[in-house]
Amino acid sequence: MESEQRLKRKRIYRPYSRAQFLSRRSLILCLSFFIFLMFLSSERFPIRTVSFHPVVSVPSLSILSKNSLQDSFHAKLRFPLSVEDRVLFPDHLLLLVSDKIDEAEKLDCVYHKVLNHKDVVRQRVLSVDEFDGFRSVVRCPLPPWNYSAAAGLMWRGHGVDYSLSLRSNRTVHSWDRLVYEAAFDGKTAVVFAKGLNLRPHKESDPNRFMCQFGLKNSDEEDEGFVVMTEAIVAAQEVVRCSLPSSIRNNPDLAQGIRVTVILASRNDVEHVRMPSAVRFRNSRSYDHRRNRMRQKENIAMPSVAKLYNSKSYQTKRNDGKFELCACTMLWNQAPALREWIMYHTWLGVERWFIYDNNSDDGIQDVIEELDFQDYNVSRHTWPWIKTQEAGFSHCALRARNECKWVGFFDVDEFYYFPRHHRRGLPGQNLLRSLVANYSSSRTIAEIRTACHSFGPSGLSSPPLQGVTVGYTCRLQSPERHKSIVRPDLLNETLLNVVHHFQLKKGFRYLNVPESSIIINHYKYQVWETFRAKFFRRVATYVVDWQENQNQGSKDRAPGLGTEAIEPPNWRKQFCEVWDTGLRDFVLANLADPATGSLPWEKSLL
Repeated sequence: MESEQRLKRKRIYRPYSRAQFLSRRSLILCLSFFIFLMFLSSERFPIRTVSFHPVVSVPSLSILSKNSLQDSFHAKLRFPLSVEDRVLFPDHLLLLVSDKIDEAEKLDCVYHKVLNHKDVVRQRVLSVDEFDGFRSVVRCPLPPWNYSAAAGLMWRGHGVDYSLSLRSNRTVHSWDRLVYEAAFDGKTAVVFAKGLNLRPHKESDPNRFMCQFGLKNSDEEDEGFVVMTEAIVAAQEVVRCSLPSSIRNNPDLAQGIRVTVILASRNDVEHVRMPSAVRFRNSRSYDHRRNRMRQKENIAMPSVAKLYNSKSYQTKRNDGKFELCACTMLWNQAPALREWIMYHTWLGVERWFIYDNNSDDGIQDVIEELDFQDYNVSRHTWPWIKTQEAGFSHCALRARNECKWVGFFDVDEFYYFPRHHRRGLPGQNLLRSLVANYSSSRTIAEIRTACHSFGPSGLSSPPLQGVTVGYTCRLQSPERHKSIVRPDLLNETLLNVVHHFQLKKGFRYLNVPESSIIINHYKYQVWETFRAKFFRRVATYVVDWQENQNQGSKDRAPGLGTEAIEPPNWRKQFCEVWDTGLRDFVLANLADPATGSLPWEKSLL
C-alpha cells in the first residue's frame, strides 16, 4: 500500500523535462504578444464595463515626457461623476454631486436630445462649489432647445460614456417647489421648503405638515425605510419637526438622510392625528399603517435636502462665544466686501458669515485673502434664489453656538456713531461695546437701527476710496431699519422679515436713537453699480424689477422702470441733505497719516 502511494506521488510531482518547459513557456509568450498586438490595434478593451473605456494612443515618431504620460494616465482613469439631483433655475441648471470636484475647468455638462439619447452636446460648466461640506454643486448652462435638462457630467477630452451619471436618477426639480435645505437643531429638524405658499411674515398652522426622513430618493417608487414625524411650527419657508427617536438618540447614523415635507390634507388633519412617529418599510406597508389617512391626498414635496451632523454647527466654542458676529447674503459683491468687513471689524465684529447666492465675480479669492489676514470670514454656498429670509434663518441656527449677537445687514450698509464723532471720542469697537451692554439683559434680544439712504452724490463712476468716503448726499428721512439679534432668543419659527426677527415670548427689541447710532445705506450708487439690481432680488417676497409689479415699493428707486436703462440725471437724484459725517469719521480714524490711503483701497486699484 505504501509503495503504491509513493508511485502516485512520483507521477504527480514528476518535474517537467526541459524541452516541455520551454515549449509551454514559448506558447505563453506567443499568446501574450498576440493579445498585446490586438490590444494596440483596438481603441478599447474587448471586455466592456458599464462606462470605463480606457484608451491607449501611441503618437508616431514622438517621445512623451514623464509629465504628459502622467496627465494622460490620470485623465483616462477618471470615472464619470454621479449626479444625485438636478434643479432647474430660470438662468441655469444646478447639479448636486456627492463627490468633491477638483479641476472644475476640465468638466463639461452633457445634454442628450429628448427623443434620441445618442445625440448629445457638451458645454463647459459655469462654476463648481463645495456644498454643505459633503456634496458639490455644479452650475450648468440651460439645455439647448429640444435637449433634456437631465444633464450628466463628463471630463473634457475623455471618451468615457457619461450615461452612468443618468442611471440612478433622471429627475429634474423646479426651483420654486422644492425642499432645499435641512439642519439639526437639538431634538428637532429645521426643514426649508419653497412652494408651501404660506403667508409672508405670519406663523402658519403646523398641523398641515409632517416631515419624512428616508434613505432613498423621494422620486423612487420603492421609498425604502422612512420615518414620519409631526411638524411643531411652520412659517414662511421653514417647517420644524420632531426628530425620530432613532435619529435623536444617535445623530451620527443620520448622515445623508434625505428629508422632505408632507402636505397633509386639511380634512385628514382635522379628524385624524398622526402618531408622533410612523415607520414603514415601503409604500405598500405604509398603505396599511396610515391610520386611515388618505395617502393620495398627502403629498410629499420633491426634495434635495439632506441632514448632516456637522459638529462645527452643533458644538459650542470652548473659549466662549464671540460677542458680535455678522451675517449677510449677497450676489456679485466681491469689490465691496473688503471695505465692509474691514470697517466693521474695526467697530468690533469678530466673526463673519457670508451666504453666497451664486456669485461669479471671484468672491472666493477675496474671502480667502481676508481670512488669511485673520478677519475670520467664512463663505457658505447658498444656491437657492429668492430665499433671503430662509437664508437668514439658517444663518441664525448656524451662528447660535458661536455668537452672542449676530447682525443681519447688507454690504452697502455701514454703522455710524455721530455723537461719538462730534465729541471726538474713540471709535474702535464701539459696535461691540454697544451690544455687550445688553448681553445679560432679561428683556432685550434685538437692537434696531434706522437707515439713511444715500444717492450717487453727483458721481458718475465708483468712488476710488470706497462708498463711505465717496457718497455724501442722502434723503432727508430714514427708511426702514436693520437689526442685531441674540440668536438663542429667537422664536422657534425663526420667522424674520430680513430687517428683524420674531423673538421668544417675554423679550423685546430696543430702538436706539438716531443721534447715537445710524446706518448709512448706500442704496442708490452710480448707475454702473446700481443696475446690477435688475438681474434679480434675493428677498423672497420682493418682486424682481423686470416684472411690472409693485413699482411703488420702497425696495425700488422712485420712478424706476422695468428695464436697466439709466434714468435722466441719475447722478443728481436722491440728494436732499449733504452728510459728510461718516466720511470724516473714517478719514479721521482709519486713513494712513502719511499717505491718506484707507485699508481697503487695494481692492479698488
